[in-house]
Amino acid sequence: MKEFVLVATAVILSLAAAGAIIRIAIGPSLLDRVLASDVLLAIVGAALAVDMAVNRHLNNLVLLVALAIIGFIGSVTVARFVAERREHSNES
Repeated sequence: MKEFVLVATAVILSLAAAGAIIRIAIGPSLLDRVLASDVLLAIVGAALAVDMAVNRHLNNLVLLVALAIIGFIGSVTVARFVAERREHSNES
C-alpha cells in the first residue's frame, strides 16, 4: 500500500510540475509566469515533504523552509512591482 501511495503521489506531482512548466513557457503575461513558478516551488516542496515522510527523516526540512520563504518573498515582490507599474500607467 505504501508503494502505491508513493507512486500515485509521484505521478500527480510530476503531472502538476509539467503543467506548471508549460504555463511558465507559454504564459501570456508576467503574472501567469510568476504564479506558475510559485506553483512549481510548492510542488518541489511537496515532493520534499513526501520524501521526508516516506523515508522518515528531517534532513530536507531546512531546504523546505527556505523554498517556502523564497517563494513567498518572490511572489510579494512581483505583485508589488506590478501594482506600482499599473499605478504609473493609470497616471499617464
